[in-house]
Amino acid sequence: MYAAIRQGKAKAGKAEELTRRIKEGAIPVISGVEGFMGYYVVYAPDDTVIAISLFNNFAAAEESNKRALAWIEHDLAPLLTGPATATAGPVIVHTLA
Repeated sequence: MYAAIRQGKAKAGKAEELTRRIKEGAIPVISGVEGFMGYYVVYAPDDTVIAISLFNNFAAAEESNKRALAWIEHDLAPLLTGPATATAGPVIVHTLA
């Protein structure tokens, strides 16, 4: 399993609009990558937004970051304080309840 992780900082008070745009835009972009397994978004109290996508291979994780960063630049940039960052790699530990 491989994870693609993107992070950005939202402008204060933009959580609802970010949520709407992510549901309508990012989910189709990310889930359309072959090998997609799951998608999670965390909105921290300091307005940091972290998106974690899971894939069955590294190439898919990298491709998702490429697509997501392009989407973020186009659709989320006005809601962020600066550019988003991205990384990908193997999941070395995981567990489920």
